[in-house]
Amino acid sequence: MSDVTERARRYYDDFSASYDRGRDRGYHALIDELEVGVVKPLAAGKRVLEAGCGTGLILDHLTRVAREAVGVDLSPGMLSKARSRGLEVVQGSVTALPFADESFDVTCSFKVLAHVPELDLALSEMARVTRPGGHVVIELYNRWSLRWLARRAAGARAIGRAHRESDIPTRWHSPREALAALPPSLEVVSVHGVRVVTPAAAVHATPLGPLVAATERALVGSPLRWFGGFLVLVARRR
Repeated sequence: MSDVTERARRYYDDFSASYDRGRDRGYHALIDELEVGVVKPLAAGKRVLEAGCGTGLILDHLTRVAREAVGVDLSPGMLSKARSRGLEVVQGSVTALPFADESFDVTCSFKVLAHVPELDLALSEMARVTRPGGHVVIELYNRWSLRWLARRAAGARAIGRAHRESDIPTRWHSPREALAALPPSLEVVSVHGVRVVTPAAAVHATPLGPLVAATERALVGSPLRWFGGFLVLVARRR
């Protein structure tokens, strides 16, 4: 295991103890809802892989519609939480997925790829394990967004007991760079924007929260999607 991979494993093991806290409501629940909403129509009745499944919050939703849903993650701590939900998960890296070629109909990844230095390898691996005609759904962080400005202003936050966000790399793409990151084996089908108008997560805990949430739901597929803090790309495996 490389030093970078080992640091990431320790970071997420530390984070696993508190990762789920507060994610069943407000801002975090909305982000998960919007991301799941992109994948669900593709996953219905299919074999699905979530690469970097963490504690299984999104994977749990996918199990309700998929024929089979499997998760893979680097962190034993995260996987322990996912298994406690009764989910099918295995330990492994997104840059070396422990599955055979063309094993899945849909492969997806959220809140992970922006932190993977070898992004090209991770995307190639996701494409490799997806059957021709199947779909790969990825999320990248958008430099053309209010979220990028908010994160720059806030600085690195404490994560877990012994880490800060700056302990792992984070890459922010422009929309053009995000599209260009896809390997030739993937053809873009659609682009979605998540968190377009939210200035800060805390706004969802105020009386304005329901209005902002409704606006976010309306903008996921709108022309303003290109300014979403999270760009969700849906691609078809050639």
